[in-house]
Amino acid sequence: MIKYIEETVNYLHNKGFDQPEVGIILGTGLGQLISEINIIREVSYNHIPNFPTATVEFHKGKLIFGELAGKKVIVMQGRFHLYEGYTLQDVTYPVRIMEKLGIKTLLVSNAAGAINLNFKKGELMLIDDHINLQGGSPLAFKGVEQLGERFTDMSAPYDDALNSKFEALAQANDIKLHKGVYASVVGPQLETRAEYRMLKIIGADAVGMSTVPEIIVANHLNLKVAAVSVLTDECDPDNLEPVNIEDIIASAVQAEPKMIVLFKQLISSL
Repeated sequence: MIKYIEETVNYLHNKGFDQPEVGIILGTGLGQLISEINIIREVSYNHIPNFPTATVEFHKGKLIFGELAGKKVIVMQGRFHLYEGYTLQDVTYPVRIMEKLGIKTLLVSNAAGAINLNFKKGELMLIDDHINLQGGSPLAFKGVEQLGERFTDMSAPYDDALNSKFEALAQANDIKLHKGVYASVVGPQLETRAEYRMLKIIGADAVGMSTVPEIIVANHLNLKVAAVSVLTDECDPDNLEPVNIEDIIASAVQAEPKMIVLFKQLISSL
């Protein structure tokens, strides 16, 4: 993997990806942030050596370098998932690339279903902790110790200082920002009523199919991390309606401007 990482980083250096400070991963339906960026360079994933290719139709598949709120940023417009047939190492490969390019902070977004019924569709949740239900670890491979501490501490995977800033910014902008636990499942099928009940019992406030692998690797690389879920549906097992993916995407798009305000102001404060 070290050789692959070097090849990818050299390619991006030659394309002008020069010392980004902040990495951003945009989740399902969350692409409007791109219009706020002064884009310097952009490269399609399928042109980057050793990079996976996004296969989900609403994930654009571009790596973007530019300026946002006075900082150099590198943005993943579209991410990778286990349900696309990738390994956990594939899914998290871009995090390793962004760290080698120079980022110190990683901001992650996702679309998630609200397990906590006090949380409503269209609201935001700051991730305070997570539950890994994806059946594996992105650190479980031979030679991982050459890239960082094998037994990575996860007692506080989300940076307290960043989370406190997010909460203060939400209050200042009159944006409702819940705080809770995100459970990451494999997917791509959505959950049954019994699974939603289980998730609530084990302490999840929201559920999705991403984020946790990237957070684990970011901690492995000693990056400061924060993540925000855009809540796109309410997962009430006693009143469960069939879910329409187009509705989920529409909900994410509608709620995203609030997330953009928080991301821009947070980046400006770094």
